[in-house]
Amino acid sequence: MIDTTQFQAVDMRVGRVVSVEEFPEARVPAWKLHIDFGPGIGIKRSSAQITHYSPEELLDTLVVGCVNLTPRVIARFPSEVLVMGALDDALGVVLLRPDKDAAPGSRIA
Repeated sequence: MIDTTQFQAVDMRVGRVVSVEEFPEARVPAWKLHIDFGPGIGIKRSSAQITHYSPEELLDTLVVGCVNLTPRVIARFPSEVLVMGALDDALGVVLLRPDKDAAPGSRIA
């Protein structure tokens, strides 16, 4: 169990995917995403193992990302954000998204 203070240390925000690129260097299939988290945070990069979503499905969509984890370098690509999703045995990662339009940078509470 964790207390509320520990949970609040995880900074999850709404972001809008502004670009999707192929990532052939990745060991596990992934996309290179650039995600706009609004004026306070800016555009962050993520290596996301969500290749069952097409680039067209991802571009300009809202996602939820954890923005305060230590960045990881994946095949020389700095992944600064963990895109959040539910792990489904059949589908892989199913993205968590706001069900209505929300401003990039909005905090998940």
